[in-house]
Amino acid sequence: MLFAKVPISYYLRYIMIRNFTVPARGRILIAEPLLGDPNFDRTVVLLADHNAEGTVGFVLNRPVDLDFDELVLDFPSFDAAIFEGGPVQEDNLFFLHSKGELIPGSEEIMDGVYWGGDLEILKEMIALEMVAPGDIKFFLGYSGWSAGQLNDELASKSWLVAESHSDLIFNTEIESLWSTIMKQLGGDYALWHNAPMDPSLN
Repeated sequence: MLFAKVPISYYLRYIMIRNFTVPARGRILIAEPLLGDPNFDRTVVLLADHNAEGTVGFVLNRPVDLDFDELVLDFPSFDAAIFEGGPVQEDNLFFLHSKGELIPGSEEIMDGVYWGGDLEILKEMIALEMVAPGDIKFFLGYSGWSAGQLNDELASKSWLVAESHSDLIFNTEIESLWSTIMKQLGGDYALWHNAPMDPSLN
């Protein structure tokens, strides 16, 4: 059974939304209201890696209505959340977790948040109840940008960039994260926080 998660507003009180000059591993991208790309409309993306060769991230706020047990074969029963990670390799499953070096092959994104690792070890840990559903999130696909592409999108004001924290990834209800951030930003952004996805419904 999933434990209770803290409201988004509790987390957001402790971060400052501001546009950094460059993206970086462990920061989040927040889609501008008029981004115009259906793949990323109203999304919040955690950057798992960013370097001269390109950028990899995972959409945090698009849950998928699929059960882990139906999607992943040969694994112990597990009540884990699954999200749409992005439009690249949507047939592949990726995961973020908080178990660190207990899962060999994990790559640290920031303090308390790790990407990937040995699936066989993960399977054993789930069977031994060493991993709780709140310790891990699975993603179908990922978000990818080629070298320089994301910087160009930032220059065209497609995204806001903010610091992140492990609590945002694992300990908050994030389905309404985008609209909550819009409300927090105030001004013209606040007008978008309750706007329907389809403007004709407004």
